[in-house]
Amino acid sequence: MTPTRWGLLGAGWISRRAIAPAMHSAQGATLEVVAARDPARAASLSPRRAAVGDYASVIDDPDVDAVYIALSNDGHLPWAERALESGKAVLCEKPLGRNAHEARRMRDIAASTGGLLVEATWNLWHPRTARAAALVASDSIGAVTAVHGAFVFDGVDEGNYRLDPALGGGALLDVGCYPLTGAAWAARAQGVSVESVEMVSGGLGVDLTTAASLRFGDVPVQIRASFIETAYESLVIEGQHGLIEFTGNDAYTSWLRPSALRVLDRDGERVEHFAPVDPYRLMIESVSAAIRGEGGWLPDPGWSLTVADAMDAILSRGLRP
Repeated sequence: MTPTRWGLLGAGWISRRAIAPAMHSAQGATLEVVAARDPARAASLSPRRAAVGDYASVIDDPDVDAVYIALSNDGHLPWAERALESGKAVLCEKPLGRNAHEARRMRDIAASTGGLLVEATWNLWHPRTARAAALVASDSIGAVTAVHGAFVFDGVDEGNYRLDPALGGGALLDVGCYPLTGAAWAARAQGVSVESVEMVSGGLGVDLTTAASLRFGDVPVQIRASFIETAYESLVIEGQHGLIEFTGNDAYTSWLRPSALRVLDRDGERVEHFAPVDPYRLMIESVSAAIRGEGGWLPDPGWSLTVADAMDAILSRGLRP
């Protein structure tokens, strides 16, 4: 097997903590080049060939097959566009774009170039998430009647890009996209309507907390995202004949530790347990296989657009002090 050769744009916390280690440990993938504003930080991620200070040189490298974009949200569209037009596959940090226009622009470019564009919502590759999706698809709990999800935590350092509206900051775009993605695959509907929104900005121009009630098709969805609340994660999918609950306060961030799923369906109630895995590694392996034409599971591209539409609709309600 010839491995897929990756270039990584960005050497921030997520690249150091998870992405580069996943690429080094993944089968069928090599981390060839890392680009960062500080080449020394890029070199610390141990790329096989080069550490550079220029993103463009990674995209223009003929010995790179795919580019992982691990930049702040404002960098997703321009660098994904350039990479796709250069013939590279793109795995882009979530959210795909700062708004639905950007997300659709990226999808359109992928379609016009014939390139592969994947949103790196890494928890989708976790076996627990895959199992929950399979249960929903099998009608185990009957038709989905509601989805409830939350991803909140307390503490973003002053000066962090998450607090800068120009960089695509805000709790909804940073962590709210996780429960919204859960609703997208669970509800299996593309139409979005918003019923109510509660939002707090603290005068910073971005949302620090957002709670929203909306509908994906006919399915009621409630989500909560925050930077200023006690850390908590949840995802509950209700159906006509039961429910599926991600237990353990790690609905979206289970990484290298055991996890569990509570299921109530026609067969009764049970807890299903999952061994520790690295979903980042599973994501890199799966996308690498898809790039080589060897299969590999990929999320439905429509989920990204549904989530982008939902975030636009929620944010259109405006911010308050």
